[in-house]
Parts: sequence; structure tokens; C-alpha cells
Amino acid sequence: MSSTYSSLHDNYVSNKGRRTSCVTLAVILGCLTVLGIILAIAVLERPAVPDNHETLPEDTGGINLTDQCSMALVESIPLYLKYKDNATFGIPLEQAWKDLISIASHRVEVVSFYWTLTGEDININSTTDLPGRDILQALGELPSRNVSVQVVTSVPTVKTNSTDLKILKQKGVHVRSVEFGRLTAGVLHTKFWIVDLTHVFIGSANMDWRALTQVKELGVVVYNCSSLARDLHKIFQSYWVMGKPNSSLPQPWPEKYSTNINKQRPLLVKEDNISSSLYIAGSPPSFCPPSRTPDLEAILSSISEAEKFVDVAVMEYFPITYFESPHRYWPFIDDAIKMAAFERKVKIRMLISCGRDSNPAMLPFLQSLASMDYPRHQISLQIKLYIVPVGNQSDIPYSRVNHNKYMVTDKVAYIGTSNWVGDYFVTTAGVSLVISQNSPQSSLDNRTLRHQLKETFDRDWHSEFAVHLGDLGHNPDCALSPR
Repeated sequence: MSSTYSSLHDNYVSNKGRRTSCVTLAVILGCLTVLGIILAIAVLERPAVPDNHETLPEDTGGINLTDQCSMALVESIPLYLKYKDNATFGIPLEQAWKDLISIASHRVEVVSFYWTLTGEDININSTTDLPGRDILQALGELPSRNVSVQVVTSVPTVKTNSTDLKILKQKGVHVRSVEFGRLTAGVLHTKFWIVDLTHVFIGSANMDWRALTQVKELGVVVYNCSSLARDLHKIFQSYWVMGKPNSSLPQPWPEKYSTNINKQRPLLVKEDNISSSLYIAGSPPSFCPPSRTPDLEAILSSISEAEKFVDVAVMEYFPITYFESPHRYWPFIDDAIKMAAFERKVKIRMLISCGRDSNPAMLPFLQSLASMDYPRHQISLQIKLYIVPVGNQSDIPYSRVNHNKYMVTDKVAYIGTSNWVGDYFVTTAGVSLVISQNSPQSSLDNRTLRHQLKETFDRDWHSEFAVHLGDLGHNPDCALSPR
């Protein structure tokens, strides 16, 4: 071995100039070959990406104290729904959307289950669709301002005569529809906006004129929070890629869709001496990389970690898989609620929506939960139905309903896009924002979003529109009431 090594070494030294050029050339060719192999593998493994905005933003990790994130509740209160004079409300949904459009400088991304921003979409002639028309027009004008607009919607979706997306396409908006029915046997029920990879809206509102004037909605807008926006953008990109023809779910999702922001490692931000930790959860599991906290886990952990109270406001509550046949019992959230009330004596209040189109099959499940309420044994589990009066708006279908999907505990605020029904966490797409906040002085607590959400729940719980199950008499505006 030593003689062979010596001869090679000597030969290299004795022919230094010629050997150097040969070795250099060999090294270069070798490197190019390896680089070519690496690039080929990357191309083969990479999922299809959009023609524009191909690169996902770099994941900067879960800890970031530099973002000046500011959060605010967003609400839509149906017309003619009157509260007491001292009631407080979130930012009007119409204002929040218009503000996001006005500050957009280069990119707007919108995800919505369906689009119906004009009355003609549902064969209705009503002046209450004017705010929806304004939003449609404002979005359509963005490309002329050199602002790229990308929209994702669902297949299947709500059947309407909507021309919204056709109009937007004609004005330069990029639109893709994800065939969720084929991919997961569910729908894309998500609703969010991302503006300039900096500002975010997440909430219950679809791109529907009724969401602005006829339906009670709740969401959150987060300004100047690029770390959160870039993380949500990864979910948007997963939808966008799956919106290509003949797409198939990758198993597993490529690393660039992974996140360092989750329940175990939330994003940390500070504003006005209020520290917040927040993360985005998602569903269904097949659309999430392992690093993304599942939406169901976000709900279950929020309930299990509560020590004093859990307040829930959702449109629908079914501990079953409702949209598949046959139905299956799906007790995960139901069990978590019962355990919190029974074992830890956490006070539970649930505000479930009831409208003309609510499913009466929900009632036995709600009555089962309410039957556990037993103050003598310190078990507090109360349920009310929130009924929006229909009044003279009876000609507008699927309206006059409380569409909220949120929870607030003594620890966290949870604002989501899913009803609490098994299918929404198994096959259907949704997202949620989970926020935990601490302030150094108790006097500052009323400035936290969690406190604002608690006040919103209390306002609705004690309003004339919330009725205990046991006190529900005949009400034509509630399909769950006795006939």
C-alpha cells in the first residue's frame, strides 16, 4: 500500500502543472454530475407549483419577537339585529376586508368555500347585497394596480348562479378550484386572506354578500405579522398546488410545506407589554405535514388545559361523521367537554346556532350534554341556542344565522373556520388560529384579544337572542324548536 501511495504521490509531484489541470477538470466534472443528479431528484420529488410565486417563503422558526403583530376581532352583525346600547363589537367585517384591499401593494391571496357576492347569484333582488358588490369590484381592480390576486375555492361547492370568479378572471385574477371531493371526499371549507405576506384574516365568513349583512360572522385580523402570514401561505400553497388538474396528495408532503410554528413551538410576539404566543392549526390530516398541529388537537388541548371555564360558539355541533354514509359516532370533542366538566369542574357554556335551516337531529346530542349540568356536584355544563330573528328578511335563503366558530377559555382564544362535526376534522379542509396572551398587569388584560373574545361571548350569552334549551318554546326562526 505504501509503495503504491508513494508512486502516485511522486507522480503527482513530478507532473504538478499537468496533473493540477487534470484533477481540477475532473473535480469540476464530478461536481457538475453530482449537482445534476441532485437537481433531477429535486425536480422529480417537487410537487407542481404555481406559475407565479413559485417559491415558498423561508421558514424562520417558531420564535420571533421582531414582528409588531397587532390583532383585532372582526364581526359581522346582521342588519336589524339590535343589542343594548352599551354593547361592544369587533371591527365590522366589511371594513376589515376593505382595509386589507386598500393596503395591498403586491399580493392578495383569498381562500373561500364558495363565492356569491351579488344577489343575482342566488336569484335575490336585495339592496343588502351592496357591500358584497363593493368588495367584488375592489378585488377586481387590484390587478390594474399591479397587485397579483390568487383565489382558491372548492369542488364540490355550493350550487349558485355565481359569476364572481368569471368576472375576476376577466380582470386578471388567478383562480384555482381544488377537487376536494376527489382528493379527500370532503370540501375546502377554509376561509382566510393573506395580504403582502404580512397581514392575515381568518374567520367564519365566506365570500358571500350575506356574510356582510345577513349572517352573524366572527374572525380575527392580524396586521404586520409576516411570520404568521408566511406560515399561513404554506397552507395556501398546498391548496394552490392541489388545484392543478389531476393533482394527487403527496405522501408525505415535501419539507418546504413543513412549519416550525405549532402548539409545541408557537410564534412569540410582543405588543404594548402584552406577550402573545400563537399558531395556526389545520385539517384534514391528509393536507398537513407532521409538523402542523391538527385542528382537532388544537381544540382538544385547549379544552383539556382549561382550569376555570370553556366558552364555545359554533353553528353546528354533531359528535358524529354526518356527511358520510353510514354515519359514525365521533365522540372526541364530546368526551373532552364531559371530562372537563365532570373531572376538573371546569364551567362549560356552549352557544349553538339555530336558524330556519338548522338540522333538528342536533337536538338530542345537545340535550345529552345539557343533562350533565348538576350544580349540586359542581358540574356546570350549560347550553343555549342563539336565534337571529328573521323579520322581513325571510326571502333570503341560508341567512339570519349565527355562523361563528370559536372558543375562549381562561388560557386561550381559538378562532376557526370549521363547525364542530366529525367530518370537518377528518375529510374537510379548515384552519384555526390559537392565541395565548399574558400581560404584566391585570389592568392590561382587557386589551388582549382573548379578553375581547370573552366579552363577545358574554354579550351574546346574556342577550335576548340566546335561549336555554329547556326554555325553548315554539319559534319559527329556529328549526330545533317544537312545532
